[in-house]
Amino acid sequence: MSARPAPPTSLPDPDDPRQVLAYWIRRLRVDRGWSQEKLAFECELDRTYVSAVEQSRWNVSLSNIERLARALETPIWMLLKPPEPSADTL
Repeated sequence: MSARPAPPTSLPDPDDPRQVLAYWIRRLRVDRGWSQEKLAFECELDRTYVSAVEQSRWNVSLSNIERLARALETPIWMLLKPPEPSADTL
């Protein structure tokens, strides 16, 4: 049995779109209690690809951002909007 997925521990650099995308993908995936494998299955991508996206290692095509957004039931723009700091993250 795998460990429960953990949310991101810090906010991304708001000037780095790959970090912002990675933050939201992980945050939304964890909020649903999904593994990377489950998210990959839902958007018909490989699990290693999802892992690389969450680690900001790859540039992601617009079509794959669309697949991820659809699977996570969120607008595409939300995945690219830098999160705002809250009292919890200060």
